[in-house]
Amino acid sequence: MTLEEIKQASPFAIGGENVNYAQYFDGMSYLNMLSLEQVAVGNVTFSPGCRNHWHIHHAKSGGGQMLLVTAGRGWYQEWGKPARELRPGDVVHIPPEVKHWHGAAKDSAFQHLAIEVPGEETSNEWCEAVNPEAYEALP
Repeated sequence: MTLEEIKQASPFAIGGENVNYAQYFDGMSYLNMLSLEQVAVGNVTFSPGCRNHWHIHHAKSGGGQMLLVTAGRGWYQEWGKPARELRPGDVVHIPPEVKHWHGAAKDSAFQHLAIEVPGEETSNEWCEAVNPEAYEALP
């Protein structure tokens, strides 16, 4: 799936270039914050081959993240586990304190809704980039 196909098919605008978080992504991504009230929801669109760095959603209680895949093909991986392929309709529940990354497949643009699970004393810790050789080895 191309970025242009996602733009035409998605019910949500892809938003602008994700410049505020660009340092934590390899490749071009776009962000459209759909909600900042009650629950933060961002529509994140990844160009083919784009992925975010390993990161952890910290929380004293509650917290974490949910991903609702809306378009394209992508990947999700938790530290120490194999990568999981993602397609439209997939839901990923990410508990707090779990180091992980997510992003597009190298041959497809990818889009998901990122939902921040409310919690106490929440924060995000950005870690190292995904190993390029490990990413390139994914089908």
